[in-house]
Amino acid sequence: MANRKIGIVMGSNSDLETMKEAINMLKEFEVDFDVNIVSAHRSPETAHTYAKEAEKKYEVVIAAAGGAAHLAGVIASLTPIPVIGVPMLTSGLGGLDSLLSTVQMPAGIPVSTMGIGKSGAINAAIFAVQIVSISDQKLRQKIVLYKKRLADEVAKKDKEARAALGLL
Repeated sequence: MANRKIGIVMGSNSDLETMKEAINMLKEFEVDFDVNIVSAHRSPETAHTYAKEAEKKYEVVIAAAGGAAHLAGVIASLTPIPVIGVPMLTSGLGGLDSLLSTVQMPAGIPVSTMGIGKSGAINAAIFAVQIVSISDQKLRQKIVLYKKRLADEVAKKDKEARAALGLL
């Protein structure tokens, strides 16, 4: 794959456990990516530099959004490429604070917002791959096969459940 692909950024290494889900999904799709820890609050100049240079490196950025959840919005405000926010599960409010902070962006600064936590990280990676697949037919086919595999797994579980209930 080309070296212009997907950036993953998080404000702290405490986000890494959740964001590993996105990393694993990108590995599954064999998509190139980078991972950086950049804080919108503790290293704002670095965050601004990251955002301003993102267009040169990436087609999409996935940003972990924890606590005040400013990182995704800061990046989105400074780059023309798509930004996907993943709200982190927080101890105080269960991630609702992160979700609301990420989804409530002002008009003109969109951040695509996923669900809270690990499922959100997985979906962010899949959504990023779908965006990149607009111009990459091989990647598009991988998405098609992935969705077929999901459907096949559901059909298998349906058959197993119905057999266990004596309905087959």
